[in-house]
Amino acid sequence: MSTLAVLLTALLFGGMTLFSFGFAAVLFANYEPALARKGIRGAFPHYYLWVIATAAVAGAIAFFINTLAAWLLIGVALSTLCARQSLMLQINAATDSDNTARFKLLHGLSVIIQLAQIGIAGWALILLAS
Repeated sequence: MSTLAVLLTALLFGGMTLFSFGFAAVLFANYEPALARKGIRGAFPHYYLWVIATAAVAGAIAFFINTLAAWLLIGVALSTLCARQSLMLQINAATDSDNTARFKLLHGLSVIIQLAQIGIAGWALILLAS
């Protein structure tokens, strides 16, 4: 059970890190900006669902090993649910209405949340692996 919790949490941490630091960079390096933005916008709903599911399952399993790690992972799942159901929609609306200032503010908030989530997933991974 603990091996599964560690593997799922490592998958979560690695996947979030790769998506955050690799995916967008690759899209913008290889495609026109409009096409890259369209690709990112299309990927985010699926990415968020993957984070929610992976963090929730890892968190549920982690309750048997380390309750702090479990709560951290559940927090990642719940905060991602909020980001998917609210923040992402607001960011898309700001983009669609060409409200650059609002987009920058909301996008900045989403980046801060994502970085915090990566750090929290890393902390949960350390707790589970030790």
